[in-house]
Amino acid sequence: MSLTGRAFVSAILLLVAGCAVGPDFRRPAAPEVTGYTPEALPSETVSARVGGGAAQRFAPGADISGQWWALFRSRPLNELVEQALKANPDLQAAQAALRAAKENVYAEEGAFFPSVSGQFSASRQKQTLASFGNTGPSSTFSLYNASVSVSYVPDVFGGTRRQVESLQAQAENQRFQLEASYLAVTSNVVTAAVQEASLRAQIVATEDIVKAESAQLDLLRRQFALGGVSRADVLAQEATVRQTEATLPPLRRQLSQTRNQLTVLTGRFPSQAGGEAFDLDALELPQDLPVTLASKLVEQRPDLRSAEAQLHAASAEIGVATANQLPQITLSANLGSSALELGDLFSPGTAVWNVTGAVAQSLFDAGTLFHRKRAAVAAYDEALARYRSTVLTAFRDVADVLRALQFDAEALKAQATAERSAAESLTIARQQFRVGAISYPLLLNAEETYLRVRISLVQARAARYADTAALFQALGGGWWNRTDVVAEGLTGPPN
Repeated sequence: MSLTGRAFVSAILLLVAGCAVGPDFRRPAAPEVTGYTPEALPSETVSARVGGGAAQRFAPGADISGQWWALFRSRPLNELVEQALKANPDLQAAQAALRAAKENVYAEEGAFFPSVSGQFSASRQKQTLASFGNTGPSSTFSLYNASVSVSYVPDVFGGTRRQVESLQAQAENQRFQLEASYLAVTSNVVTAAVQEASLRAQIVATEDIVKAESAQLDLLRRQFALGGVSRADVLAQEATVRQTEATLPPLRRQLSQTRNQLTVLTGRFPSQAGGEAFDLDALELPQDLPVTLASKLVEQRPDLRSAEAQLHAASAEIGVATANQLPQITLSANLGSSALELGDLFSPGTAVWNVTGAVAQSLFDAGTLFHRKRAAVAAYDEALARYRSTVLTAFRDVADVLRALQFDAEALKAQATAERSAAESLTIARQQFRVGAISYPLLLNAEETYLRVRISLVQARAARYADTAALFQALGGGWWNRTDVVAEGLTGPPN
């Protein structure tokens, strides 16, 4: 090969090895904020003398357990989460989407290598010399061809590399979509379990109140028979009992729906519901709550990592569109043998070959490639704006749940105090009514107050458990510490 030829080949190889048009992706910087709320978080929440009323301590910078739901110390809850991770169809769909994305990467990486194909043909032909302008008898013969073709498109401007980069980013997006699905399923199981426990407690409280009100109704009926109270008092108490009873069917309906939700989350049909039942007293409230540093949240939230991967893919697509505007080089070669007898293939004198090099450049396409590049740039701008929106939403989620935990604790303390006062007030009112010291409307008011306060206490207890689960979800759920599912190909937040 001449010196000029060697220089040309060397230049092509250098281009293939080092040139990739389009922007090189750089991860967006973490937000320059030091916290989630305008005011500093207290070291711990207030406490209340009631189940689930322990003070919760905030631990800035603490790591998150990969199995954070185990902190509630409930074996039935742990087993239910495990079933959901194994059988939830949404997780299975996300896993399949990840496998498909990886296979697309492997398929595109094949463009880095030459394409080799083999051909073989055999034909029987009859021709006359008349077709060549001569006279004579026709001849019949067989023709055998065998060849190998090699085709290669050098990635001179890095279009293929950018396409692979885009597909790798899309696979990373699917990987974090899978992690987001894991987090959503586990959080939904925990939240539904807390909701079930809350509904069961509300039903028990309502049934207890119905019993007490029914006993009061029996007393009024006896007093009415003796002329001690009016018929209106009896009817009013009866209406109160029936109104309280009317609150039970909606609670039982909600409980049934929550049970169905838990069953479906574990990949079963509602008719296949298990025998597990959840009670607030059987759940332990986690007292040490990690609070991820604000600068680390973008590393931990699966939705943020997913949005970042989508931004990366959009960046690579700009390179693909740019490379498509540049000359496309194709190299091909064909080596084979053609013979009249099958046994003569590849014998001396039967070889055929050709080598071809081609360069194609669009001269006029009415601006198609130009506008496709501009569309890719616009798509990147869109992905960047969506990433920023996702970051803002993530920080808002954390701020909301941190405040909710503070106010939940305060609300529970107030409700616990109110419940004790209402219970004592009702006891006194009943005693006074029996001896005729107060009128029936005052007793009725005490009963209604106690009913509202007792139900509110149950809801306040449940809110602390639910918002604790929401905190772990808002902070990313500790996927980097998972042991039940291997995060293949992922790197967790830096230490």
